[in-house]
Amino acid sequence: MGIGDKIQNKAQEVGGKVKEAVGDATDNERLQAEGVADQAGAKAKQAGEAVKDGVKDAADKAGDAADKAGVGRAQN
Repeated sequence: MGIGDKIQNKAQEVGGKVKEAVGDATDNERLQAEGVADQAGAKAKQAGEAVKDGVKDAADKAGDAADKAGVGRAQN
């Protein structure tokens, strides 16, 4: 995940927390719900990116192990 994506997802999460807090403070259920939804969306994106990063790291490690074993690495 690029740093820009991480910043954007974190900003969405923080913005959701702000919306939720303002909704709580003003008894605005719609704004509160939007805040919760924004946070959930940001966390889902972060989780998806973490999975992609984990798969990429695992593939890199497998390739490194194959190189050490003298087995050729597949070209991307």
